[in-house]
Amino acid sequence: MRDLKLDSENRIKYAKRALDGIALGDCFGQSFFMPDETARERIKKREILHEPWHFTDDTVMAIGIYRILEKYGEIDQDALARVFAKNYALDWHRGYGGTAHSILRSIGEGQNWRDAASGAFDGMGSMGNGGAMRVAPVGAYYADDLDKVLYHARASAEVTHAHMEGIVGAMAVAIASALLLNKKLGRYFGEGETILRDVADQLPESDTKYKILSAASIKKESNIDFVVSILGNGIRLTAQDTVPLCIWCAAYFYTSVEEALWTAVSALGDRDTICAIVGGMVSLFADELPQQWLRYMEHPENSVFYKEPV
Repeated sequence: MRDLKLDSENRIKYAKRALDGIALGDCFGQSFFMPDETARERIKKREILHEPWHFTDDTVMAIGIYRILEKYGEIDQDALARVFAKNYALDWHRGYGGTAHSILRSIGEGQNWRDAASGAFDGMGSMGNGGAMRVAPVGAYYADDLDKVLYHARASAEVTHAHMEGIVGAMAVAIASALLLNKKLGRYFGEGETILRDVADQLPESDTKYKILSAASIKKESNIDFVVSILGNGIRLTAQDTVPLCIWCAAYFYTSVEEALWTAVSALGDRDTICAIVGGMVSLFADELPQQWLRYMEHPENSVFYKEPV
């Protein structure tokens, strides 16, 4: 990968693009929560919902990461925990999972985030996909330094996810985001299987890493049900059941935001989060986001979460 440093203006610009991609994917995926057969029929017809699309906690937490990068130029964990808790309190009806409710309420009530995160699941910590769903802005911001991508992705996840799988899921998505931005900028030339292997090579030993390596053996033309049978579709809400599929989608369909998101949502499962993760990654290669879809989505910068002081 050719060495080319990003200046602060470009860093935050690309982080904002990743945030917008997360929001678009989140809104798009959320609009397909309905009985599976109805969703499959709409996906087959490429039929979008012609009414406002609203984002979930995926985007709310990504807004927090973006605003912290904007203010501090790095992931300040204490500040990020405060922003997460404050935005949760502003509107906790955004689809937060049960563990997230507990952790964010505890932080809001004054508990140290380290204790709140490490206490989840009887002290094991969360291995959920929440760290991965919000992390693409970190990969964009530090795209010229993969060591910093890994460091700050881990830091962003640790605020709520103390389990290594949840942390590795965030690291994987951040690395993939950085690689796709570098590809856009002419600094990285991997394709498909190579992207998947290059992401896995950066990760600590974990189930998530080895499922991403498994994804490298699955062809682009594979039936989505076959892909899901090997990689999962987020239905278990864990990083290892969510992230490998998302990176497979991004690695093979990064040239089209629409195609990447149609492929992602066709996996069903945790469709808003899968699409949020994929949207954040592939938006960093795109020249622009789909204009028709932008008209329907709830935009981060118009929300109270974005306008609140950090």
